[in-house]
Formats: sequence, structure tokens, C-alpha cells
Amino acid sequence: MAAHRAAVVRYLARYTGDPDLAEDLAQETFVRLRDRPPADRSEPRRWIFTVATNLARDAHRVSRRRDELAREGVDRLPVADPPPDPAAALEREEVGRRVRSALAALSERDRTILLMREEGFSHREIAEAVGTTTKSVGTLIARALDRMAGALEPEAG
Repeated sequence: MAAHRAAVVRYLARYTGDPDLAEDLAQETFVRLRDRPPADRSEPRRWIFTVATNLARDAHRVSRRRDELAREGVDRLPVADPPPDPAAALEREEVGRRVRSALAALSERDRTILLMREEGFSHREIAEAVGTTTKSVGTLIARALDRMAGALEPEAG
């Protein structure tokens, strides 16, 4: 299962936008695999990524609720120290924010399709994950990429 760990962490980092959270969620995914392995052990990859996706969704709900509480006046956690190169960090953060925002603007289905494609899942595996036919996955990917590109276009100024 160690062979899947790097791919799961990458997938979760893209899904959540938070590499530290991705590490935690990946660890929880593999703990669950150890404690409650899938009935069909012939294809653990699909099970692993399904569990990882569900954990990421749960973490997003918790984070959203925390943000709501913070806006209502609940104290926030301390902010981390600034990075050594503020200009480069600011640029990376801006690009990351735009990509996360564009991903968040997509439907859950489009986001899942693009992230699974990025992780190298086959069209058949993507089709099974989102409940469609294998033949339609290529079209769905192309449309999701078009929507993502549209969301990333520079704002008119």
C-alpha cells in the first residue's frame, strides 16, 4: 500500500489545497485500510481514493463550520510565521488561491474528474467513481477543463 501513498497525498493536497491536511487525511485513509480493509482486496486503489475523498469532504465541512464560527467571534488559532521570501510566497499563494478558487467553483463531479485524471485513473475508473459511462469521460474531462480554464482567465482590468 506504500506504493499508493504518494499519489493519495498529491490527490488530497490538490483536493484540499492544504498539504499538511493532505498528509493527515492520507494517514487516516491508511489507518482505515489497516483497520477495515475492503472486501475486494484485488483493487485497493479505488477503495483508498474513495475513502480519501470522503475524508477530504468531511474535513471541508468541518473547516467551513469553523470559519462560520470564527466570523461569529470565536477565537482563531494562531497564525504561522511568515515564509522567508515574502514576494515569492505571495505569488505562490495567489496562484494557489486562484487554482483552489477555480477548482471550488467547479461542480463536485467536475472537480473529482479532473483530480482523478491528474492522478492517472483510467476512464473506466473515473466513470465508476462519478456514475457515468466510460465513453462519456473524455467529453466530461474536456468540458471540466474548459470550465477550469474559464475560471482561471485573467480578470478584465
